[in-house]
Amino acid sequence: MHISHDTSKWYDSVWAAFIFFTRLPLWRIYQPPKEAYATVVEFWPLTGWLTGGVTAGTLLLVSEIAPLQIAAVLAIAVRLLVTGALHEDGLADFADGFGGGGHDRSRILAIMKDSRIGTYGVTMLIMYFTLLFFSLISMTPQEAAMTIAAADPYSKMLTAQLVQMMPYARNEETAKNHTVYRKFGIWAGISLLLQGLLPLGCYSWYMAGRMDWQMLVFVPAAAMYFLYLFVWRRLRGYTGDCCGAVCLLTELATILTAVIYIGR
Repeated sequence: MHISHDTSKWYDSVWAAFIFFTRLPLWRIYQPPKEAYATVVEFWPLTGWLTGGVTAGTLLLVSEIAPLQIAAVLAIAVRLLVTGALHEDGLADFADGFGGGGHDRSRILAIMKDSRIGTYGVTMLIMYFTLLFFSLISMTPQEAAMTIAAADPYSKMLTAQLVQMMPYARNEETAKNHTVYRKFGIWAGISLLLQGLLPLGCYSWYMAGRMDWQMLVFVPAAAMYFLYLFVWRRLRGYTGDCCGAVCLLTELATILTAVIYIGR
């Protein structure tokens, strides 16, 4: 496969992002160079178009032949299969690390790197999936599908800002995936905004008259900022687990905001 020098950089980054953030066997088609994985965050929201779209599509299709509760469970299961529960693993490790590590930075990092799941992690996952499930079934299938399709890339766009706001808490050798994300420039930042805001803009248009788009933008952004402060005070830096946890919690904040307005 021949790629021109001018386009190879972003082309490699896009492929690396989809290989890194999903479990689809895309590496069999094309294998980007190792350095491309340092830029995967720049196209993280774009992978949300896929994972959010697959989740939304599954929910819509299954809801045609089964109750919404079953459709919601299967939609969540499909996303877990596509992503390999990457972010959910981060959420569990995040809860264990910050829950069991107290204010000891080295202990928090050690717990988060431990592959075993603890009480805090189990509790956090139960709470997260319970809130996500009941949020989805409180809407119509169309509303739930549109909400998840918009919330997924938007939350990833917001969470990507952690890379700009903090240094990496570990180094490349001690990182779980042996990858340290690089800080992105202005054009990558603009691209991130478009990737995250376009689906949210389409959703706001779809829900015109029923949704306060300003709150839909503000509440998740505020949630991300408070989580950033929490992580900064304890670690003075981020990890991949922190990114996964903030992504899911910010997405949940987006969905809960939508549920509140839809329920009015």
